[in-house]
Amino acid sequence: MGFRPLHDRVLVKRIEAEEKTAGGIIIPDTAKEKPQEGEIVAVGGGAKSEDGKITPLDVKAGDRILFGKWSGTEVKLDGQDLLIMKESDILGIVG
Repeated sequence: MGFRPLHDRVLVKRIEAEEKTAGGIIIPDTAKEKPQEGEIVAVGGGAKSEDGKITPLDVKAGDRILFGKWSGTEVKLDGQDLLIMKESDILGIVG
């Protein structure tokens, strides 16, 4: 993919939630909430401080993350629905 996020931004692919409940009930698309878990596809170079020093990000491509419900900006790249968000929108790394 020919896209690299800038500074402290990351490119995230949502990980789809299960289509069934533990009891076997199938959840229709209209009742599903957007997943808040994803996999990082690409990361920016890091945040730049006022004195010009670059602080690298704590996450890397391939990390599974949790993020806030309203985090990020939805984009479509190479036919994929992805999110661009700041590292500060990430709640944590799963695993």
